[in-house]
Amino acid sequence: MPTLSDSFLTALGLIVSGDADLIEIVALSLRVSLTAVLLAALIGLPLGAVLAVVRFPGRGLLIVVVNALMGLPPVVVGLVVYLTFSASGPLGVLEFLYTPAAMIVAQTVLVTPIIAALARSTLADLLGEYDETLRVLGANRFDVVATLLWDGRFSLATALLAGLGRALAEVGAVMLVGGNIDHVTRVMTTAIALETSRGALPLALGLGIVLLLITLVLNAVVLGVRNRMEAHAHA
Repeated sequence: MPTLSDSFLTALGLIVSGDADLIEIVALSLRVSLTAVLLAALIGLPLGAVLAVVRFPGRGLLIVVVNALMGLPPVVVGLVVYLTFSASGPLGVLEFLYTPAAMIVAQTVLVTPIIAALARSTLADLLGEYDETLRVLGANRFDVVATLLWDGRFSLATALLAGLGRALAEVGAVMLVGGNIDHVTRVMTTAIALETSRGALPLALGLGIVLLLITLVLNAVVLGVRNRMEAHAHA
């Protein structure tokens, strides 16, 4: 029976040799998560900007709801998406269930509140600094939003990276709607869970190492963005 050290060495071998199964799983994970973050940004950034700049009835309640949804349980999201795209669901005709499309939808739902809440907080802080100047210049709401988005781009990049980290690490929702089908919907987190339960530690460890490396890279990028933001602020 192979020892843990043997499994670890085998896992490193899979990474170094570019094992086809490992590469396929990592590539699908990145494709699904990056697409979900892009869609979440298209929804979350404008929503965060509106909540930061525009005053309207129910705004406070909406802010509370968006902030609360940052902690939305993934399995609940997975269940809702599953019921939506199931054969008897309202969008069952799309046949998204057990495809990467359903996984993208689930991750988008999870990530959008994170981006929206962080964007609102960032842009609201900037608005407090620029409000008087923008009023003097006679800026309209579009000008205000455009100015805040540009000046807050480094902080907003951090929000996007935080959303990507959440998407890559998610397992519950994508397991429910994707089914963890080999060569179709297996991503890193679901594959790690399955391979570990089967006792196939080399592939699970290999994927775990890759996921850890991606997480480290994301954190390094976030740190770099923050340093760039501080340097920009002091320039």
